[in-house]
Amino acid sequence: MTLKMFVNGQAMSGGSLNHALRDARLLGPARTAPAYRFFSVRDEFPGLHPVTEGGAAINGEVYEVSYEVLRERLLPEEPAELELGVIALEDGSGSLSMRMRESALTAPGVVDITAHGGWHAYLATL
Repeated sequence: MTLKMFVNGQAMSGGSLNHALRDARLLGPARTAPAYRFFSVRDEFPGLHPVTEGGAAINGEVYEVSYEVLRERLLPEEPAELELGVIALEDGSGSLSMRMRESALTAPGVVDITAHGGWHAYLATL
């Protein structure tokens, strides 16, 4: 049995955590529904946060993952500021994704980068 997992940071192709998805199948690029703010945490990784107003569509990739890959490879590598949740994609479908914990939004080093539309676009500005 497999699940859809949307990734938008270091787990994307070429990222430092992409190795955790080596046994997953890349389904391709995707965008979230326009219902999220996007944050950089110390310029180390990004996080999505759902909002009811002022959201945007954020770029990422969708993978088909097994429970084993999710449980044993990807989740153990995720930072404490993120939690597993369900998000809406631009095409109207849903997907698992890591999301910013509410408590992490006001932590030092957290910057709203929603206007960039994605992690790679933001990193290009650094």
